[in-house]
Amino acid sequence: MSDKATPGVRLDKWLWAARFYKTRSLATQEIDKGRVQVNGLAAKPSRELKPGDLLEIRQTAQSARSIKVVALSHVRGPAPVAQALYEETAESIARREEAARQRRETPEPALAIEQGRPTKRDRRKLADWDRWSASIDPD
Repeated sequence: MSDKATPGVRLDKWLWAARFYKTRSLATQEIDKGRVQVNGLAAKPSRELKPGDLLEIRQTAQSARSIKVVALSHVRGPAPVAQALYEETAESIARREEAARQRRETPEPALAIEQGRPTKRDRRKLADWDRWSASIDPD
């Protein structure tokens, strides 16, 4: 009875309205790829959401967000209104902050390269060095 009294919102439509994805079709694609779970289970785009549902959303390979649905909306509104539709769990916030700290503290791999790409002259020198190697010495 309580399910009929409070109609839900389609998962893809809610993700679009809450501004997690720019379009409903992008939300549908991500759900179909298995990057969105509802209450720990794989979901379909047409699944009805209700307030209190827990969503696990993986938007990047490193980070996953745990979201609790607070309110429902059928329309996409301004960002402050969209942010009022959900509440991120404390564990999720801590994980994202830790990942951001690790990204800040790890050195940039490109900085290990001292000179960059070899010039045409450098490539010729390398080719000459390979051509006249010490192992072919006639002595």
